[in-house]
Amino acid sequence: MDVSPTITAADYTLTRNPHAASDAERAAAMESPAFGMVFTDHLARATWTLDGGWGDRRVEPFQNLSLHPAATVLHYSQQVFEGLKAYRWEDGSIRLFRPEMNAARMAASAARLQLPAVSEDDFMASIEALIATDGAWVPTTGESSLYLRPFLLGTEACLGVRPSHQVEYLVMASPVGSYFSGGVRPVSIWVAQGFHRAGEGGTGQAKTGGNYAGSLLPQQQAQDNGCDQVLFLDAKQDKYIEELGGMNVFAVRRDGTIWTPRVTGTILEGVTRASVLQLLRDEGRDVVERDISLDDLRAGIEDGSVVELFACGTAAVITPMARLVSPDFDVVVADGGPGALTMRLRGRLTDIQYGRAEDPYGWMRRVA
Repeated sequence: MDVSPTITAADYTLTRNPHAASDAERAAAMESPAFGMVFTDHLARATWTLDGGWGDRRVEPFQNLSLHPAATVLHYSQQVFEGLKAYRWEDGSIRLFRPEMNAARMAASAARLQLPAVSEDDFMASIEALIATDGAWVPTTGESSLYLRPFLLGTEACLGVRPSHQVEYLVMASPVGSYFSGGVRPVSIWVAQGFHRAGEGGTGQAKTGGNYAGSLLPQQQAQDNGCDQVLFLDAKQDKYIEELGGMNVFAVRRDGTIWTPRVTGTILEGVTRASVLQLLRDEGRDVVERDISLDDLRAGIEDGSVVELFACGTAAVITPMARLVSPDFDVVVADGGPGALTMRLRGRLTDIQYGRAEDPYGWMRRVA
């Protein structure tokens, strides 16, 4: 029986930043921040050692990290992370969206990368402690929010290829607006050519930095070809669609069914993806998780049997997809505008997140 004590926000000792932003400086920084470019005054942090486990929990001034040049994260990429948002409701309260799913996914990612798990109560305590300190950074305008980035990294000074005997856990926070410049708009998608995000037995289902590093070159190719994002195909047959660089994909068919790639170990199981599936199925929609070939998707767009495409993820929520592009084709979904179901789903989800609509699922968790 587990008799370990529950960790709470009170277990995180606070050292205030003597150079914290003034009200005026904070307001200026939050006026129109580019995604992930502005940060709050503090970090939540804890340290794990092989002999002592987790300890030294604290909230401290936001600062650069000091790492030994032989730190395992720098050489063997022993690192995982999460992403979630804090929302300011009209009543002034601050809420998180399904944070227990982020905690569970981070634990699963940590296991794959041989890092120590952060328990759900510790995960929540670190976030609550940081928000209690930096709650003034949670925006109040439009569809802005405070993006939270918990992460684990191996910090032991050791060039041996083995799991690190020392690990740091940190949570930093960044006020954000829309993920894509210009707000919600249909985006163009480049089909990756000769590059794959993950292979069977790899780390595709873990949220680890190496997966994203490998996506940067094809993402640059997408931009070079006038597209916003890149779509990856499976590594085994180079035939079936998997996900974008950081978002899951859905196709809405003319007959009312919705298709999305099934999770096979190479696709990240998104929190937003799970929520979209729930909303659709509770509407009585026929949602099919299946293998979707690029040829079938292209043919469906061309003959009109696929009427909407959208991507979803924490950062962008739900984003309509207008075009699918490769060296061999350039097809436009329907009339290229945002689909009605896509935008209705987005509205329904964001209404729950911002407290504008009832939350029948208990997805929102109050933290301040």
